[in-house]
Amino acid sequence: MKVEKPAPQTIAYFSMEVALESPLPTYSGGLGVLAGDMLRSAADLGLSMVGITLLYRKGYFSQRLDEEGRQYEEPATWPVDQCLDLTDSTCQVEIEGRQVTVRAWQYLITGASGTVVPVLLLDTDLPSNDPYDRTLTDHLYGGDQRYRLCQEVILGVGGVRMLRAMGYTRVSRFHMNEGHAALLALELVAEEFKQTPQRWEDAIDLVKRVCVFTTHTPVPAGHDQFPLDLAQRVLSENQWDALQALDCCNGSLNMTLVGLHLSDYVNGVTKRHSEVSRTLFPNRTIGSITNGVHSATWTAPPFRALYDRYTPEWREDSLLLRYALGIPLDAIQQAHDEAKQSLIREVNRTANVTFDLHTFTIGFARRATSYKRPDLLFYDPERLRHIAARYGSLQVIFSGKAHPKDEEGKTLIQKIFRWAKELAPEVTVAYLSNYNMELGQLLTSGTDLWLNTPQPPYEASGTSGMKAAHNGVPSLSVLDGWWLEVPVEGVTGWAIGSRDYGTVFERRDDKDAEELYCKLEANILPLYYTDPIGWTELMRFTIALNASFFNTDRMIHEYVTHAYRER
Repeated sequence: MKVEKPAPQTIAYFSMEVALESPLPTYSGGLGVLAGDMLRSAADLGLSMVGITLLYRKGYFSQRLDEEGRQYEEPATWPVDQCLDLTDSTCQVEIEGRQVTVRAWQYLITGASGTVVPVLLLDTDLPSNDPYDRTLTDHLYGGDQRYRLCQEVILGVGGVRMLRAMGYTRVSRFHMNEGHAALLALELVAEEFKQTPQRWEDAIDLVKRVCVFTTHTPVPAGHDQFPLDLAQRVLSENQWDALQALDCCNGSLNMTLVGLHLSDYVNGVTKRHSEVSRTLFPNRTIGSITNGVHSATWTAPPFRALYDRYTPEWREDSLLLRYALGIPLDAIQQAHDEAKQSLIREVNRTANVTFDLHTFTIGFARRATSYKRPDLLFYDPERLRHIAARYGSLQVIFSGKAHPKDEEGKTLIQKIFRWAKELAPEVTVAYLSNYNMELGQLLTSGTDLWLNTPQPPYEASGTSGMKAAHNGVPSLSVLDGWWLEVPVEGVTGWAIGSRDYGTVFERRDDKDAEELYCKLEANILPLYYTDPIGWTELMRFTIALNASFFNTDRMIHEYVTHAYRER
């Protein structure tokens, strides 16, 4: 066992989920993948950082789909002791008046710079703990409100105490990735007040200087809130007193409000998301740092080899991908064909379909939920059938899990299965189960077009299209999240809808579907099927303009400049 020694000064990055490797079920989707990508880029760039998350012995869940598209959830158990190193450090937290022992497992990320970023995964499955408490690190986003709040105590309070126990005495910044981790700030306030008796206001001011908060949720209902009677029962007396001193409770414990109150720097994850967040939380200063993806992780092997050949230092500096403009078009096309062949082999093997290399292939993969609108492509099935018959055949690949309690999301998966049967053979549709990092890379590199159809302004960022861009795959996307920051129509992809949605939460499926169909008919399919050189030029621009900017190297530099600097 190798336990990384604490750096003299470091940044502690707290996230409810972190995607470390595809087989490790410590993540459910975009938030966890973003956290893993950030930690990988920190290691690449030599930034001293430590990640803190929970273990999740039974993961999020393993998805099984029957022939009708009905989703069944099963535990995603995994050999923890074969994948992680157990440290000899423990700490205790108080939950509902009980003392709960927490231990830490460790995963090491070694970057291109040689820097090692440790990730601590907190675990309560110890014989000394109450049987209920032993289950608190079993499931990601499982259980009721009591279970979730207890988990957030372990993450926030337990995370701070574990850092202390392991010798991280000089943490320069505590970064909360979403409100799940906000109790770390309450713990710091209680800790400061206990060590140096003073006014609560002074302790709060001291804590604010070292806390950073990133919000990812653009809808009011998406922010973690707990009844105050539950909060008082679960939290320790010191944490409850600190919460009362904040005076930010309006009938509930709102974790986002705690993070906002106790952070010196707060940011949304795109420019539009920051604007929406400021309407949700008026009079709050909320900056903007647009998300990115870890370039080396999300670039498929054929494109990695291509970039190694023409831009050898791209792994150390993702901005160098702008020089993709000098890569010959035939080399880009060959790399894409290899990536597409890998995807088609997997689809044909697992979905009982017959996809082929030369048919235009659309990809759509994200959490199955209503606001993502996976059904928008099928708004007018006969129109879609006509487009395929007139302009060229279509293959469409879907993937994504519905939350176990999201019945509407589960119904959407079943609808896609029905449309797959109805639209064949003009449109071939496949739905791949158990979406994870490995499948995500296959999809974002092997499709010809990445489709993104969220209901604005619900999409805080959306990073799957950034992954596609690293493999030369253009996007057809609603103008929301990151796509609002992509400047040129028809050069790296196409837009659906208007930039003037504002912050009004309204559905406009008919208009968006009509524009989606028009773009397929007038721009996308004619270019793909009649002008292969023009299509490959578009792929090259996608890499040079989008991948070179929308990456976590650039994102980390912005956090260092705006969030982590001394004030």
